[in-house]
Amino acid sequence: GICEERISLCCDNNEGFFFFQMAVWIQAQQLQGDALHQMQSLYGQHFPIEVRHYLSQWIEGQLWDAIDLENPQEEFKAKRLLDSLIQELQKKAEHQMGEDGFLLKIKLGHYASQLKSTYDRCPLELVRCIKHILYTEQRLVREATNSNSPLSGMMDSMSQKYQQINQAFEELRILTQDTENDLRKLQHNQEYFIIQYQESLRIQAQLSSLATLPPADRQLREPSLLSKRATVEAWLTREANTLQKYRLGLAEKHQKTLALLRKQQTLILDDELIQWKRRQQLAGNGGPHEGGLDILQSWCEKLAETIWQNRQQIRRAEHLRQQLPIPGPIEELLNDLNSTITDIISALVTSTFIIEKQPPQVLKTQTKFAATVRLLVGGKLNVHMNPPQVKATIISEQQAKALLKNENTRNDSSGEILNNNCVMEYHQATGTLIAHFRNMSLKRIKRSDRRGAESVTEEKFTILFESQFSVGGNELVFQVKTLSLPVVVIVHGSQDNNATATVLWDNAFAEPGRVPFLVPDKVMWPQLCEALNMKYKAEVQSNRGLSEENLVFLAQKAFSSSSSNPEDYRGMTMTWSQFNRESLPGRNFTFWQWFDGVMELTKKHLKPHWNDGAILGFVNKQQAQDMLMSKPNGTFLLRFSDSEIGGITIAWVAENPNKAGERMVWNLMPYTTKDFSIRSLADRISDLNHLLFLYPDRPKDEVFSKYYTPPLFGTLKVGSSSIPTSPPSSCTGVVTGASKQQLCTSVPAFASTGSSSTEPESTEQGLSRSGSVKQGFSWSRSISPGLTETGSAERDLTVTGSAAQSSSGVVVAPVGFWAAGWAWGSLSVCSGAAGTPGLSAAGRTVAAAKAVDGYVKPQIKQVVPEFTTPNPDPAANPTYMDHAASPAVSHPQNYGIYPAMSDSMLDGDGDFDLDDTMDVARHVEELLRRPMEGQWSGQQS
Repeated sequence: GICEERISLCCDNNEGFFFFQMAVWIQAQQLQGDALHQMQSLYGQHFPIEVRHYLSQWIEGQLWDAIDLENPQEEFKAKRLLDSLIQELQKKAEHQMGEDGFLLKIKLGHYASQLKSTYDRCPLELVRCIKHILYTEQRLVREATNSNSPLSGMMDSMSQKYQQINQAFEELRILTQDTENDLRKLQHNQEYFIIQYQESLRIQAQLSSLATLPPADRQLREPSLLSKRATVEAWLTREANTLQKYRLGLAEKHQKTLALLRKQQTLILDDELIQWKRRQQLAGNGGPHEGGLDILQSWCEKLAETIWQNRQQIRRAEHLRQQLPIPGPIEELLNDLNSTITDIISALVTSTFIIEKQPPQVLKTQTKFAATVRLLVGGKLNVHMNPPQVKATIISEQQAKALLKNENTRNDSSGEILNNNCVMEYHQATGTLIAHFRNMSLKRIKRSDRRGAESVTEEKFTILFESQFSVGGNELVFQVKTLSLPVVVIVHGSQDNNATATVLWDNAFAEPGRVPFLVPDKVMWPQLCEALNMKYKAEVQSNRGLSEENLVFLAQKAFSSSSSNPEDYRGMTMTWSQFNRESLPGRNFTFWQWFDGVMELTKKHLKPHWNDGAILGFVNKQQAQDMLMSKPNGTFLLRFSDSEIGGITIAWVAENPNKAGERMVWNLMPYTTKDFSIRSLADRISDLNHLLFLYPDRPKDEVFSKYYTPPLFGTLKVGSSSIPTSPPSSCTGVVTGASKQQLCTSVPAFASTGSSSTEPESTEQGLSRSGSVKQGFSWSRSISPGLTETGSAERDLTVTGSAAQSSSGVVVAPVGFWAAGWAWGSLSVCSGAAGTPGLSAAGRTVAAAKAVDGYVKPQIKQVVPEFTTPNPDPAANPTYMDHAASPAVSHPQNYGIYPAMSDSMLDGDGDFDLDDTMDVARHVEELLRRPMEGQWSGQQS
C-alpha cells in the first residue's frame, strides 16, 4: 500500500524549510521547457494536476508546514486537512454547470473518491506529497524568474507575510483549544467542588442535629463528624485556592490570546485591508485591479470565529464565577477581558463593512450608477439570518469630517439619491453577504460655499453607506458606516475633464488616515509622472506607457522649460494650480486639459497606432524639425498638437516649392476627434502620396496598410449597359447602379509625388468662381464572340471655385463639380497660355502650398477613383476622364436635378471647408444612389 511504500515523488525530511508563496500556481503555469516538464512530472494518480489547478487557492492557503511528518500524533491534523480537501473538491464539483461542467463534475467527483481511498489510512503521506509539490514548484518558479529580480523579492516578502498570518492563526487555534480544555477542566473541578461543598453543608447539618441527641450518642458521633468536617473544609479551602488559580491562569491565557488576536487583526485590517483599499483607490486612476476579497474574507472569518469562540469562553468563565463567587481579582479581570473582546469584535465588524465596487467618482446628476457593499464576516456571524438593510446618502466633505469626529450631523445630506435602500443578500455558494445597489441616481445636489478660486469641479462629496444589525441572538448590536472614495458631482459632460483632474489628484496623493478629503497642494514631479503614466496606460488600454522622453516633454510643457535632462525635474514640485487651475503660458487651457485631450484622442482613434509605436506624440515642433531634416524627403512623424486640445499633426520633410534646392519641414493643421470620425488616420495617411516613410525609415504602407479601409469593386452602369471597372488606384471603388464616392485627403502642392510639374507657368487673376464644362467619353467592349459594343457620351459640368494668388504668381483654384450624375469630384482651374481658364482633369488639386500660423491646411474631398489619376501614366490603361475631350469653361447651364453649389463650400483660402459642407456631401451621396438610366438612355451608340 501507499503507506508502506512512500510515493517516490515525495520529499525527504531534509528538504529544508518550505517557503509558502501565494499564487505560486499562477506563476508555475508560465514555466517553459525543462522546468515545465519537471513541474508536470510532479503529478499523477497519487495527486492529479486537475486537483492542483481547481483548488490552487485553497491548497496554497493551508499550513502544510505546521505538520511534523515524523510525529504520529500530528496525524489528526493531516486527517482534518484530507477531509477538508475532499470537501472542497466535492463543493467545486457541485458548482459545475453546463455541458462542459457536467464532465468536469464527474471527473472532480472521481478524484475526491480516489484521494479518500488513497490517503484515508495514511493522511500524513498526503501532506508529505503536497509539501513536496509546492516546494518544487516554488523552486522552479524562483529559478525561472531569477531570485534577484524585484518581482521575486516582492513575492518573497509577500510569502513571508502570508506565512506569518497563517502561522498566527495556527497559534491562535492552539491557544483557543488550550483555553477550551482549561475551561472544561475548571468547570469539572468547580462542579466537584460544589458537590464537596454540599457535603460540608450536610455534615454541618448533621452536627447541628446532634444537639437533639442524648449526650452519650452525641459524644459518640460528634468526633467523627467533626473530623469529616475538618477534612472537607480543609479540602474546600485548598480546592478554592486551586480554582482561583485555575481562573486566574485561564484569564491570563485569554489575555495572551486577545493580545495575539489584536496583533493579528491589526495586521489584517490595518495593513492588508487598508492596502486593498489603497489599491482600489489607485485602480480609480487606472492602476492594477485591487484583487479579489476572498483571501481577506477567509482571514476575517477566521478572526471572527476565533474571537467569538474566545468571547463565549470568557462569558462561560464569568458564569462559573457567578455560580461560585470566590473573593479575588478575577471579577475585575473578567470584566476587562469581556470589554476587550467586545472592542475587538466591534472593530472587526465595523472595519469589514466595505465597498467592494465603488460608485463612479465623477458622478453626473440624473444618471444611473451602481455600487456594491460587502460585509466580510456576515456569513460567519450569521448576520444573514436576519438580513440587514443598507442605506446610501450623499454628504459633503464637511459633513464627512463631522461624521468621523462623531459630531451630531443631524442626518444631514447634500443631495437626494433615488433607489438608495438595499437589503443585503447572502450567497451560499461563495459565502458572501452583499448589497447590490444597481439603479441609484442622484436626483439633485446641494453645493456648499466654495473656498477662493475653487470651482464646482473641485468640490468633493462622498456616498455614505450605513446599516444596523445584531449578532449572537441580539447580544451585540452594531451600527456600521463606510464612506466611498470622494466623488465630484457634475451636471454636464463638459465638466468631466476638470472633475477627472480632481479625482486623479485625490486618488494619487491621498495619505492614509487623512481628514476627509485633504490632499497635498503640491507634489513632487516624479510622483505626478507616475500618476499620469498610470492613467494614460489605463485610458488608452495599452502596455506602452509614457517613456522618459515623453515625461521630459511633459515637464517642459508644465514648467515652461527647455531643458531635456530628466534629472533637472526630479526635485521639482508641481502645484494643483499649475496642474489644472492656471492656463499654460500663451494658451487658454491648463496642463491637465491638454493631457486629457491627448488621452481622449488616442483612446478613441489612435490606440492601435500608439500600441504599434507609430505615434511619437510627445514631440514639439522644433524637435520634429530637427529629427526630420536629417531624413529623406517624404519622411514624416506624428506628434500631438501643442496649440490645440486633442489634436495630432503630421510633420514631414519636403522640398520648398518657393526656393529650388531647399528643403523644409511642413506641418499639417492638427486633426481632432471630429476629423477622425469622418476619415481615419490610416486612410488620411494613405491619401497623402507625398508621405513615404514613417520616421525614422519605415515605409508607411508597412506600418499602416493593415488599417486602411478595404476597397470595393464592381461595375458602372450606363443606360442598360454595365461597364466593368478596373481595381481603383485609391482606396475606394464603384458599385452597380452608381459610382461609389469616398472622402479623400489632399494637401495643396502635395497632391501626388512630383505633381509640381503639372502646374501652369503663367496665370490670370480674377478667375470666375463658376462655369460649365463640356465633358465626354467613349468606350468599346466585347459583349459576346463577334459582337462589340461601342458608345460615347457627353454632358455639361457645372463648375464652381475660387482663385488664390501664390507667392510664385501661380493662380490656383480648387473647384468642385457635379459630374452629370457620375460623382462628386475635384478639379483645378488654372489659366492657359492665352489666359483662358482651363481645367486639369486629373482629379487632384494643383495648388501652391500655403502655410497659416506654421501649418498647412489639408483638404478633404469626396472622389471616385475611376475619375482620378494620382500618378498619370500614359502607358497605363486610361480612365474615363483620360478619354474625355479637353474641357473648356463656358457659361453655366442649370439642370434641375442637380442644385447649384454654394460658394460657402470653399473657405476664404480656397480650401474645402468640411464643417460647412458635410450636409451637402450627404446630399450628394443620396443623389448618386438614384438610377442613372434616364440620363444616358438617349445617348448610347
